[in-house]
Amino acid sequence: MFTIKLLLFIVPLVISSRIDQDNSSFDSVSPEPNSRFAMLDDVKILANGLLQLGHGLKDFVHKTKGQINDIFQKLNLFDQSFYDLSLQTREIKEEEKELRRTTYKLQVKNEEVKNMSLELNSKLESLLEEKILLQQKVKYLEEQLTNLILNQPEAPEHPEVTSLKTFIEKQDNSIKDLLQTVEEQYKQLNQQHSQIKEIENQLRRTSIREPTEIYLSSKPRAPRTTPFLQLNEVRNVKHDGIPADCTSIYNRGERTSGMYAIRPSNSQVFHVYCDVISGIPWTLIQHRTDGSQNFNETWENYKYGFGRLDGEFWLGLEKIYSIAKQSNYVLRIELEDWKDNKHYIEYSFYLGNHETNYMLHLVEITGNVPSAIPENKDLVFSTWDHKAKEHFNCPESYSGGWWWHDECGENHLNGKYNKPRTNSKPEKRRGLSWKSQNGRLYSIKSTKMLIHPTDSESFE
Repeated sequence: MFTIKLLLFIVPLVISSRIDQDNSSFDSVSPEPNSRFAMLDDVKILANGLLQLGHGLKDFVHKTKGQINDIFQKLNLFDQSFYDLSLQTREIKEEEKELRRTTYKLQVKNEEVKNMSLELNSKLESLLEEKILLQQKVKYLEEQLTNLILNQPEAPEHPEVTSLKTFIEKQDNSIKDLLQTVEEQYKQLNQQHSQIKEIENQLRRTSIREPTEIYLSSKPRAPRTTPFLQLNEVRNVKHDGIPADCTSIYNRGERTSGMYAIRPSNSQVFHVYCDVISGIPWTLIQHRTDGSQNFNETWENYKYGFGRLDGEFWLGLEKIYSIAKQSNYVLRIELEDWKDNKHYIEYSFYLGNHETNYMLHLVEITGNVPSAIPENKDLVFSTWDHKAKEHFNCPESYSGGWWWHDECGENHLNGKYNKPRTNSKPEKRRGLSWKSQNGRLYSIKSTKMLIHPTDSESFE
């Protein structure tokens, strides 16, 4: 650009000088050698300007070529990225088609099973009707047979009655087989339904949709002021058929952790949290994670429960007793420290009623952490407003209710929740801790207390 400007400045000067020379020729006639040298100077100046202009244009062309090459490289990268995205999109579409085909096949099978179930139900109803009719006929024949026996005691049994009895027994066996078949069909239907739900969830995850942003509220939850368990009320529930504990729920096909309603023997209906661990259903009776729930509660609240089943809670001594009295149960304690190390220990246990202050008797079974709670001893439950005999100071010096023996210990999982590295030792003793028999003290971040019957078929 500088060369072009210089050329534009030089060319007018050359032209003006040329015009001046032509005008001066009219006034005076210059010698011919001088005019020839002047023309050569003009040509040199013009040639020099053109040379500089050529160099400038050459540099500009080189720069333009470099920019064009950069643009082509970026376009090639964009083309490659777009091609990769198209391949991924094609794979996702193929997976989606395959999932849709599988869903369609499962739906067809589900319809077939439903039709078979309907046919079996209709056959079962017809068989039941026939059974009723046959029972009426048998009853009538038995009355006649009774009369015949009274009138003719030595007469043999009528062959028609014998054949009818044999036929009825066969019908009863057929009905039992049909009932068993219907139950198996219902189980298959439930399995098909769960598979269809799972595939539908996969389809939702793999379908190509426009990205949408979902904003979640990050407002912290305020601590609860009401200590009792806040659960959905159980209304209009038929007590017949309500499972007795989480094991009964698991054996009926509910294999996921969550809140369920149970009704132990001679008890009311209430909700519990069933925690499925390695295929074993456990009833969760205590859970602590972050200290959001105050555990320094009264005897009444420890008796009937407090907190939230989806957070920190204590199920309640009366509810725990109503479950544990049904059979022999195992108590499992899970501990997680501040380094995310997980520990557990399991005990066989016996729990007394309120007249014994819910006396607890433990015997260790297994675990990966040394036992810390006294074994083969009678431990009684106490709170700050309900102090068992010879345990007057424990609930005040160790916050919260717990099972105590002849002295207070540091294995108090219902104590005050403190963060690690507490400065003063008395405050540390009131925190969640687990002190083994060898003297090692574990600082606990979260705890779970769960129970499970030793006989999985106890309530089926």
